[in-house]
Amino acid sequence: MTAPASKRIVLAIVTLTALLAVSVVIGVSVGNQHIDLTTIFSDPFSQTLFFRLRLPRVLMGLVIGASLAVCGAALQALFRNPLADPYTLGVSGGGALGASIAIAFGWSARFFGIPLVFMTSFVGAMVAVTLVRAIARTGAVVLPGALLLSGVAVNLVSAAGVLTIQYMADSASALRILRWLVGSLDVVGLDSIYRMTAILAPAWIALLLLSRQLNLLAMDEDTAVTLGVNIRRCEMMVHALCSLIVGVTVSTGGAIGFVGLIVPHAVRLMFGEDLRIVLPGSLLLGASFLILADALARSAMPSTELPVGAITGLMGGPAFLWLLRRRQQYSAM
Repeated sequence: MTAPASKRIVLAIVTLTALLAVSVVIGVSVGNQHIDLTTIFSDPFSQTLFFRLRLPRVLMGLVIGASLAVCGAALQALFRNPLADPYTLGVSGGGALGASIAIAFGWSARFFGIPLVFMTSFVGAMVAVTLVRAIARTGAVVLPGALLLSGVAVNLVSAAGVLTIQYMADSASALRILRWLVGSLDVVGLDSIYRMTAILAPAWIALLLLSRQLNLLAMDEDTAVTLGVNIRRCEMMVHALCSLIVGVTVSTGGAIGFVGLIVPHAVRLMFGEDLRIVLPGSLLLGASFLILADALARSAMPSTELPVGAITGLMGGPAFLWLLRRRQQYSAM
């Protein structure tokens, strides 16, 4: 790695880590109930509110935002498509369908300490990404238009499946699925965050270790092969890792869309196209983005709390249309 590249990576990490620290402070400070951070160790009410509700919610946003953003950056590089992300490619939809099945049937069992809902969501996400790639691939070429259309189709089928399950489930499960579908960071205590992080942290590290291969693959497959990249193995690893990450996050936080679309583009605008910067940068900026989006969701309306999925959707929808229009203009040149 050259010296200028190393300096850019350090600059990006330091800048985005500082932004994440500021976002965490804002996240723990915002809410319907004011918390005086100077009294959290002396006032029992403030202590309970902070450590049981406010801090876990911020950490949940950190974990889910980082996960979705790094997956978006990896998928955009793998498919060489700036519009790819777990939501637009149907990966979130597949994970949502898998998790809905577990919720509807009340599958609360664990295997080797892993909740069954995590496993069913992972299977759904893996099936979705495999279907999307199989449909969009013609020989050795993945057609960008077909990729997005197949992602939309998988999302529609998954949404229909979720609605069917919700209609047939009992009222308690149906309400749980509905609240979960709009995306939420509601959590009490840190237990679920510990379980998520135990699974997600190794997957993050594995994706970051693939940054060099993805960097070469994002440029051209022939160049990547010439420089020793095993394309098939790289594709399978990215598919499996992104399916695992999205499956876990969707099963916990619901279908929060467009984080993986917006954040990698923001990192590229700030620090360039190098995946060795974009992947860790997306991890950090995605965490900040979702924490701040949730803070906005909690404070936008004084009498109620908006789901964080609504905020990311309102921000991500126009961004997606702008990127699509920009891509069409570029293709027409």
